[in-house]
Amino acid sequence: MPGDHRVNERIRVDTVRLIDNEGNQRGVVATREALALARSLDLDLVEIAPTAQPPVCRIMDYGKFKFDEAQKAKESRRKTQNVGVKEMKYRPKIGPGDFDTKTRLVEKFLMEGHKVKITIMFRGRESAHPELGKKILDRIVEKLTDIAKVESAAKLDGRNMIMVLGPEKKAKPKVAESSKEVPVGEVVPSVSAEVSLEEN
Repeated sequence: MPGDHRVNERIRVDTVRLIDNEGNQRGVVATREALALARSLDLDLVEIAPTAQPPVCRIMDYGKFKFDEAQKAKESRRKTQNVGVKEMKYRPKIGPGDFDTKTRLVEKFLMEGHKVKITIMFRGRESAHPELGKKILDRIVEKLTDIAKVESAAKLDGRNMIMVLGPEKKAKPKVAESSKEVPVGEVVPSVSAEVSLEEN
């Protein structure tokens, strides 16, 4: 981690194994001499392996080194936070409306790059019919076949059935359905217009 290294005068040993600013091994030298060389190059002497005998030190721009390390740590944290595992719960007797709403959310999570844990919750006697849960999971997979891959197949876990979906790498954002429709000019009288004519 940045800030954990001893630098320049804080290095209290008599000799160090030195690596210069170009990455060349200089062997074991007096700490005083290594520090003088670093100063002559307007750089810092940084202890990078304190437990070695003698400790290994490198000549570098410590400010730039700390900045680079902080950037790497920040990027690593960003990746960890952005991609996670979301969970969506279904019931074996879920209605079509709820099914579509939940499945649209699963699709959204997958498009954002998340994995999604699908849980089918059985209650009471429902647990005697795991095939109902499997049927729902199969419907979800079929609906999301273009953007999802099954990372963990359906399995029973107590009173629940669980499956994990991951984003399909080749998946591309869906083209708006409206773009596939017939041009407006070709749609001659609407159904409602035809019905009203018949009624009259």
